[in-house]
Amino acid sequence: MVERPNLQKRPSSNDRGVSPPPSKRKQQSTTTSKAVASFFTPLSKKEPEKMTWRIVNNSLLVGRYAPSIGQPAAKASARIAAFDFDSTLITSASGKVFSRDATDWKWWHRSVPGALKELHEKGYLVAIVSNQGGISLKSDPKTVKSDQKRLADFKTKLSAVLTQLDMPISVYAATSRDHYRKPRTGMWAELLDDHDLDAASSVDLENSFFVGDAGGREATSGGVKDHSCVDRDFAANVGVAFHTPEEYFLHEKPRPFTRDFDPTVYIDELELVEKPTSALPTITKPETTDIVLLCGSPGSGKSSFYWRHLQPLGYGRVNQDTLKTREKCIKATNAFIDEGTSVVVDNTNADPETRAAWIKLAQKLNVPIRCVLFTASVKLCEHNDTVRALNPGPESNPESRSILPKLAFTGFASRYREPKLSEGFTQIIMNDFQFEGSNERKKLWSRYWI
Repeated sequence: MVERPNLQKRPSSNDRGVSPPPSKRKQQSTTTSKAVASFFTPLSKKEPEKMTWRIVNNSLLVGRYAPSIGQPAAKASARIAAFDFDSTLITSASGKVFSRDATDWKWWHRSVPGALKELHEKGYLVAIVSNQGGISLKSDPKTVKSDQKRLADFKTKLSAVLTQLDMPISVYAATSRDHYRKPRTGMWAELLDDHDLDAASSVDLENSFFVGDAGGREATSGGVKDHSCVDRDFAANVGVAFHTPEEYFLHEKPRPFTRDFDPTVYIDELELVEKPTSALPTITKPETTDIVLLCGSPGSGKSSFYWRHLQPLGYGRVNQDTLKTREKCIKATNAFIDEGTSVVVDNTNADPETRAAWIKLAQKLNVPIRCVLFTASVKLCEHNDTVRALNPGPESNPESRSILPKLAFTGFASRYREPKLSEGFTQIIMNDFQFEGSNERKKLWSRYWI
């Protein structure tokens, strides 16, 4: 007998509703019990966020870490202990110069956390003051994703650092080349304002200090020199003592240091003694119209020289920053000469090829051409430009100029060839830099700006 297979009746479509639903894989919930409890906790009973952030003028990032429950809140203190961040409080765990991400960090030295907590216990106001040029707070559609990531990484890393310390600290991060960036004192002023402190009366400058790695130290055997002197200069500007991390945390002896540029070399801020009249370049207006060609780096004082010495003599002025092209400058010069007005060409005129165009024009117009040569160094010019741009006003910056990029100064230096009489000039007048201004302006100029 052949055994027949056990065939079951195929269920009808009407039976499908009776079948149990297919089982689903259980998803891991990302909502913690703490988050649920926080959601249903009244706002009046919720613990405030420990880390808060704000942005000042689309340039300065300010963070504040609040203490844990039961820890005394920060009080306005007459003594301030300020620190740079990277290579001072922390360094990269990977050993790279720049951190790879928000987790790539470790304490600069194991003694750092204890030293900061001890300062807080002694009543110091502890703050972080740091240049962070790699962060952008301004919206740029071309780089928005990378900008947001760098900002998020910085905030995450800083929050992790301060969480480990768990003490009141304010953080100031300058992201632009403006008055907040060290060695300029904008971040210090914001710090004092945030804590209702007056620099002249309520801050113990003698017992306050700043610690940073940019101290202008010379290279040691097997080591490298500091990348700059901005931290030491910042401390000098605000009037507090300066220490490197090695000096403060490891108690090492100070190493020799140098400054690439020191404004006090050019001026003594305690005096207002002008150079003798015999030291000033003499320039007079001839009986006939002529052209005066200025030659010098941006920031060397060309425009100031015109307004102080040549405009009163009745000279007109052509400037390529204003007129945009050399052709328009030449056209304006022709118009001045046609009406009998002498002209100052207020451009950099760095090389013989550029100057040749003006010498050729003078020959065509049958007028003499003289050259005033400004001898200020690249660093001095960069300093002058920064002082001018960051101190608006009719006396210091009548044309409301902004800070120029470094390329403007290095580019001039690479193109510069000293003017010669053989080029066609009737006279070359040397003009060394000299400060002209009030005691207040002199004191301002004598600070460290670059």
